[in-house]
Amino acid sequence: MKKAVILAEGYFGTTDGKTAHGLVRYSRKYEILGVIDSTLAGRDAGEVLDGIKRGIMIYSSLDEALASCPDADTLIIGVATPGGFLPKEYREIIKKAIMRGMNIVSGLHEFLSDDPELSSLAKENKVEIVDVRKIFRDMKIFYTGKIEEVRSLRIAVLGTDSAIGKRTTAIKLVEELNRSGIKAVFVGTGQTAWMQDGRYGVVIDAMINDFVAGGIEHEIWRAYKEENPDVIVIPGQGSILHPAFPGSFELLAAGKPHAIVLQHAPGRRYLDGFPGYPLPDLDRMIRVIELLTEKKVIAITINHENLTREQVEEYIREYENRYDVVACDPIWHGVGKIVERIKKEFPEIGSKAVVRAK
Repeated sequence: MKKAVILAEGYFGTTDGKTAHGLVRYSRKYEILGVIDSTLAGRDAGEVLDGIKRGIMIYSSLDEALASCPDADTLIIGVATPGGFLPKEYREIIKKAIMRGMNIVSGLHEFLSDDPELSSLAKENKVEIVDVRKIFRDMKIFYTGKIEEVRSLRIAVLGTDSAIGKRTTAIKLVEELNRSGIKAVFVGTGQTAWMQDGRYGVVIDAMINDFVAGGIEHEIWRAYKEENPDVIVIPGQGSILHPAFPGSFELLAAGKPHAIVLQHAPGRRYLDGFPGYPLPDLDRMIRVIELLTEKKVIAITINHENLTREQVEEYIREYENRYDVVACDPIWHGVGKIVERIKKEFPEIGSKAVVRAK
């Protein structure tokens, strides 16, 4: 594993810091040594996120981070800003990191490796700038229907909004399935997922639209051929009813999931980043998903933003009674209830015979 520090200055406490959040919670590709955000310096990054100490400290500057983490060889841009632009104040920090011999990894739409000054500086200091979205920009695999060869059970994790926790829930579900003896594999659909794992997946918002469905299909198919898992879990992007990020339709159409987990933030009044745009009605969202897929939403997972534990428990009871699902907060409760529901819905899981019948 490369050893990384995450740059999230001014953003770690916001939803735009979701790349940093994901990497603090889980990473197989990079060992995360610290986070840079002067507004939260001195605190444990995991404790800020979830109240769970993870031994990853937040530092006030790059110099402070490297003084405490001298083995760090990579600086990861930990923000996902609207439009994918680099915050102006990050430029000097990145230049300093390059001159300190650090590789740069960015998932932004703005390609840092195309910047003449930064690319020249990287060449001079013999370091690499990795623009994750650039890796997938020219990926051109057309949809073929080979998804029908995939016998693994496929679970899609969708959301009622962007930046709501779909990827985190999907990773937790994969981990819990594997712990329970059901072989599961994660297939990512965004840049943070590539940074966290990277074995299987695409970055769909970097691809030409004609090839998004084919890219999703191919990566699910590849995961099946190489791993032969019982279950493949795929998080969506954005939300089907989001006006700015209407993602996940290609996942439903091309990936043909057998069941859906829906992530929701009951404490959110408006779509993330769009005040005045109300969060979609949960009834409507479930109806849309089930009409599109002819499959069931089997679980509703709760993002506890702006909620007390008591309120979360009330929503769990309401959703389970109202929608015939299991409900939980993946961070506070784990996802064991979802695994049990999957076993109940698909009792022959693992035989690969259940999938086509369903």
